[in-house]
Amino acid sequence: MRALVRLYINSYKGLSPAAWLLALVMLINRAGSMVIPFLGIYMSSELGFSKTQIGLVLGCFGLGSVCGSWLGGWLTDKFGNFKVQTWSLILVIPLFLLLPNFRTFEGLAIMIFILTLVADVFRPANSVSVARYAKPENITRAYSLNRMAVNLGFSIGPALGGFLAKFSYSWIFYGNAIAAACAAIVFIYFFRNRKARTEIGQTKVQEIEDEKPVRNAYKDGLFIVFNILCCLFSMAFFQLLSTLPLFYKEAHNLHSDEIGLLLGFSGFVIVLFEMVLVHVVEHRFSVRQIMLWGTAISGMSYLMLTADFGIAWLYLAMFFLSTGEMLTLPFTATVAINRASRSNQGAYMGFNSLAFAAANIFSPFLGTYTAEHFGYSTLWTSAGLILIFCGVGFYWIISKMKTEH
Repeated sequence: MRALVRLYINSYKGLSPAAWLLALVMLINRAGSMVIPFLGIYMSSELGFSKTQIGLVLGCFGLGSVCGSWLGGWLTDKFGNFKVQTWSLILVIPLFLLLPNFRTFEGLAIMIFILTLVADVFRPANSVSVARYAKPENITRAYSLNRMAVNLGFSIGPALGGFLAKFSYSWIFYGNAIAAACAAIVFIYFFRNRKARTEIGQTKVQEIEDEKPVRNAYKDGLFIVFNILCCLFSMAFFQLLSTLPLFYKEAHNLHSDEIGLLLGFSGFVIVLFEMVLVHVVEHRFSVRQIMLWGTAISGMSYLMLTADFGIAWLYLAMFFLSTGEMLTLPFTATVAINRASRSNQGAYMGFNSLAFAAANIFSPFLGTYTAEHFGYSTLWTSAGLILIFCGVGFYWIISKMKTEH
């Protein structure tokens, strides 16, 4: 027991106060993440959209995310991460409040695009700020802490969203607006005058950065291949946010509150284990080994869904999916930020965010189309095999990057 407690303490030790404050902002913001997990169900049961229409609206979510990720990276390098994060948090508030008023297919699709564009400008700016405030030896754990906050919020958000949906879906949108407002207040209060670690030790940082080649993120061949794999990974993995809730509702007849608890379980697992797991594996295995096993475990979790052994089996599959996520996603950000020089961190993190966001254009439509025309078993088999392929691809491309370095 002492060894376990010491392991937990060591996994959090050495992180800067700014890293904890950024995690707090993410926790508050993501505690309001109620809209996306229930958007498909909302469009199906409340608005009467077909599966094809649902897939297209969720595709607009992905398109907005792509544009926001690219724009966020460009704005971050030009204006700094503080201004970009501040305005993103402020501008999404009225958009969430207006969203319930758009109930037609065309109107909702346009609003979802605008909302996600503004919201995802935040992502590359936040990724850069994590790197700027973290100690070099703790960058992966700083990203893990940020993700832990995201997932703690995600465990709260869907559970609360499922409860609110029983009264009115409109309250889900209002809850998101309130959370964004609280996050904006906390972020501005703590970071308006705070200096980044790189500004405090500028001379030493500059010496390190001078040794790095300044590449164009969008012409870096190895990084382009890496991001293509991230996109494929995301297309398969993030069925979690589009077709998986529909699968729970249609194939297992779960109610909205039960779906919220099942999705929230993912966040609970990640909050409980991610920091410790990353702390244990990052010094014992290479990044390529960790990402290979992480994607393979994620693939296995989707393959499990082709069998039906009741609700406990669904929770077990979600546990494996969460484990794979913990072993993959923190290290994608580490690979991206280590590839960049200080002058173009925004571009590299924006390109990496864009790779994940691009998948959201096609992933919901392909997922709903496959489920409607070929069945859920075909969908989960395809997703599982794609994830295993991505694991092998990550191992290969990271090896190439290391050889080049």
